[in-house]
Formats: sequence, C-alpha cells, structure tokens
Amino acid sequence: MEVPCVRVARESGEQTRRELADADLIDDDYEITVEDGTLYIPVSDPDAVADDFELVSRRVDERETQTRPADILEFDPSYERLGTAALLDEDDPERARTIADAILESDLPVETVLNKASKVKGETRVRDWELLAGENTEVVHREYGCEFALDLSAVYFSPRLATERHRVTEQVTAGEQVFDMFAGVGPFVIPVAKRGAECVGVDINPDAIEYLRENARRNDVSESVTAIYANVRTLADPDRGQVSTTKGGAPNYDNWADRIVMNLPHSADAFLETAVALAGDDCVLHYYDIQHEDDPFGPGEQAIRAAAEPEYDVTVETRHTVRSYAPHELNVCLDVRLER
Repeated sequence: MEVPCVRVARESGEQTRRELADADLIDDDYEITVEDGTLYIPVSDPDAVADDFELVSRRVDERETQTRPADILEFDPSYERLGTAALLDEDDPERARTIADAILESDLPVETVLNKASKVKGETRVRDWELLAGENTEVVHREYGCEFALDLSAVYFSPRLATERHRVTEQVTAGEQVFDMFAGVGPFVIPVAKRGAECVGVDINPDAIEYLRENARRNDVSESVTAIYANVRTLADPDRGQVSTTKGGAPNYDNWADRIVMNLPHSADAFLETAVALAGDDCVLHYYDIQHEDDPFGPGEQAIRAAAEPEYDVTVETRHTVRSYAPHELNVCLDVRLER
C-alpha cells in the first residue's frame, strides 16, 4: 500500500534516518526501501515532518517480522510513544490492561506502559498516571538529536510539539541570549543551547528545573544554560530599574533577551508585561496561544501590542498554526519582533 515517506538521496540517508528517529517519526510498520540511489523512509505522522524534508506517497512493503499490538488485538489501539514508554488514554481499566499486555507482547521497544489517570492540573500542569507495566514513570526521550530525562508524574511534557520546537530552534543563531519563561525540562532550551546560544530557563516547578539541569549535563550544554526555579515575574523589572539583582538577591534579566519563548498557551497574556521587561532592544518573541478558529491570531497580537507599544515597534513576522487543540480551537504561535 502507499504510505507517506521522506525521499532523500542515498548519501544523506543515514543522517536523515537518524533525525527522523530522534523525532520518533519513522513508521516501523513498513520497510525503508532504496531505488535508483534514492532512499524512501516511511513516516508515521507526515504533518510533523520538518519542511526541509521532501515528502512523497509511495508503495512500500510491510515489515513481516514485526508483531504489532494491532496484530494481537485485532483492532488498532491508540497510544503515544515517549522513549521506551507507551502512553494510553483509556477510561476502561480492563481495555487499558488488554492494550498494555498487547504492547508488551509485540515487538515494539517498550518497557513501560502508562494510562492517563487525570487531566493536566495545577500550576505545574502535571497529571496522574496509572502504571500498567514497568518500574516507574521516569522516561528518557530523544528528539532531533537531544536527550531528555523526565518523570511524567512530576513534570509536564508533550512529545507532539517536537516539530514546533525544531521550527523555533532553527531560527536561533550562535551568540543569541534566549530566555524561556516556562522552560519545563528544557525541550526548547537544550536544542537552542546546542546551536550556540546562551540560555536562561525558568520554571515554577522545582522538579522540572532539576531535570532541566540534568538534561543540560546529558547534552553537554551546562555551561550555556542557567536553570532557575522561580516565578518568572521576579526576574525582570517592569519599571526598568537598572539594577543587578531583584529584591531578595535573585538575578535581574531586565533588557537582557534577544529571543523569548512563551509556551504557556492558556495564560501567556498574563505574563506579557514581564516579557517586555525581559526584552532587549531587538528581540523576537515566540508567543503561544489557544484561540477560536474564527480569529486565532488577533487576540494574541492585540495583547502583545498593548503590552509593548509605544516603547517598542511591534512586527508580526509569522502567524503559525501549531495544531488543532479542540473542536474549533487552534494552538497557534506568533513570532513577533520587538524593536525599541
């Protein structure tokens, strides 16, 4: 049958295969094929493939040697992969157990199976999990050449945003000063630091900050990453007081950033005053929002202009839809340049 594939010259095939594998995008149900010096790599989610890859639809052979969960169950279960963990979202405990057993019996490289036991909740945006298989909720996830350790019961992490994080990372140049206001375990900070930027990551979750520090070590960027456990509002002075520290002795990053990431889409607008205080004279802001499909970008742009003008000239460089979030709601990003 025809499936979506990345087409690449054979000499670049291994590098491309590694990049797709790091993003967990290779469809293991089908064989990678070679024809006339061209490699065809089946992908599981064509919408998540970076724009610099060539996508084609091609007839490829199914892998006969791999047993899939669907082969055992006789239906196709829904699950996400995160490292060697499979993540379920099943309300029926018996069905969840049946799917978990099939995943473990299959040829998937899975050691842990978790089922969502609550919605994301609280200020730190974590959820409860039911451990169906494995020792604990800690996993190691690989994404575009970076490695992230994390505990799903203690921190928030979405593997679905890998392509979006890569899109932002590709815009960064060496020497930039990049500030992530809601850094988590570092999925923006770590790849940006690997491009040669100086990075500050802040989070109100102490567990996330510990993992951010660990992930900086894992990826050899500790010297470029400052991880701070704090409410980000304490690290900038909206009144532009040019002092070296804030009250209490915390570092002050007023007027510091060349680039700011604001990935808190339900409430980022409440932190725009702080973002403007953090911004340097020429700063790019990556502002994430969730809005109705009728006007997904307007409310965010209005909020940014209200916070930044007239101190800054505001230019919206990109209006980008990240994904569908809910019926008639979109998760979007505004790439905005602020020039004093």
